[in-house]
Amino acid sequence: MMRSLYSGVSGMQNHQTRLDVIGNNIANVNTTGFKRGRVNFQDMISQQMSGAAKPTNEVGGVNPKEVGLGVSVAAIDTVFTQGNLQSTGISTDVAIQGNGFFVMQNGEKTYYTRAGNFSVDNEGTLVNPANGMKVQGWMAREINGQMIMQTAGSTEDLIIPVGSKDPAKATQNVNFACNLNKNTPEIMEGASPEDVLKGTWATEMKIYDSFGNVHMLSVDFVRVPGNPNQWRATVNIDEDNADVTQTRVGLTGTDGMENSFLINFDNTGTLQSVTDSAGNVSNPSGEIIVQTSFTVVGSNPDENGNPVRQNFNINLGTIGSQKNTVTQSASASSTKAYSQDGYTMGYLDNFKIDSSGTITGVYSNGTNRTIGQIALATFSNQNGLEKAGDNTYVQSNNSGMANIGTSGIAGKGSMLAGALEMSNVDLTEQFTDMITTQRGFQANSKTIQTADTLLETVMSLKR
Repeated sequence: MMRSLYSGVSGMQNHQTRLDVIGNNIANVNTTGFKRGRVNFQDMISQQMSGAAKPTNEVGGVNPKEVGLGVSVAAIDTVFTQGNLQSTGISTDVAIQGNGFFVMQNGEKTYYTRAGNFSVDNEGTLVNPANGMKVQGWMAREINGQMIMQTAGSTEDLIIPVGSKDPAKATQNVNFACNLNKNTPEIMEGASPEDVLKGTWATEMKIYDSFGNVHMLSVDFVRVPGNPNQWRATVNIDEDNADVTQTRVGLTGTDGMENSFLINFDNTGTLQSVTDSAGNVSNPSGEIIVQTSFTVVGSNPDENGNPVRQNFNINLGTIGSQKNTVTQSASASSTKAYSQDGYTMGYLDNFKIDSSGTITGVYSNGTNRTIGQIALATFSNQNGLEKAGDNTYVQSNNSGMANIGTSGIAGKGSMLAGALEMSNVDLTEQFTDMITTQRGFQANSKTIQTADTLLETVMSLKR
């Protein structure tokens, strides 16, 4: 009877533990990124009344007789199933779809979390605003004009410098892809202004100097009389002020060159070659790059006292190709220079986070720059992580080392900005578990009551 009393006690104690876990799950039903707990029971050691006996020639085998001594908690697991994703529209909110944890830093201590409700502090650091922990990742660094992230290196604090300057960049490349109408009339000597206008295809493109000042690049194309597949291109920067800018173009340099060159097509209208004013002819294959220079008004003179000239390239396309290349076809002439890489000074107005966790800055001058990338961590046994409060976990002896890397690599999930992962607690399941836990608790209390009644009967035998 004493055994039944203590079995009942162990049942009540451990069902109470299960109810504690259920209560914590329900309390965190709306906690961002919360993962529910689950209690598993196992029986305790049994008291053996008699051992087993093997069969003999006379009798068969005998099974052991054992009385169980109660129940114990086998494990309290954290269930890392995916929670529902809830759209918030806040650019700094990030949800993880799949495996992985955000890496957070508090001094020298590293924490891991599924809650991506982040914000930017007054220094531009991406943090959890509830506790100030800093989100870890990799910052992009400019190398040879390109923003590069060394994701193989150690993680660092992510800083988004809202309001920072993006310095002006002088135009270095202008790309053309226009079509020149094969049936454009030639401009003969003594032609009227109307005929000159009809025989000229004019293109314009804004370019920038090193100060960020805007200049107008004008390239006029006219048919060369007597040569059916040749056009003359005349280049001017700020045509109304051409005497100041002194535009020059050439294949091997611009010194001593004029501001025009000849474009040659084959009988299919495909770009064949270019000849500059000095008679230099382009290579028979590859891209055709025409070097261009103009005087930067307002700049300090060079060491020889000469005005500073800005150089950039006009890319006419690839010889033998029709894609993104100047062509000659019997259809209407079309614009134009389709891209250039210069811009004026701008400020970081906004930023966005993509599915790989890459943070891209959007500047007021229309440029986009990679700022950094959010890191994700995975573990060989994520159930071995220890809870550290504030929706965070820390590494334990049984979780394995953190495998920190980029999204989509080595089993890591993807990210969704403007959304949060909700708790994976299912209230229907929790209430059902609460009912069965309550019944288990009540049943064990009945065991104690019944054992007490039996003991009371024994005690009354002496009367």
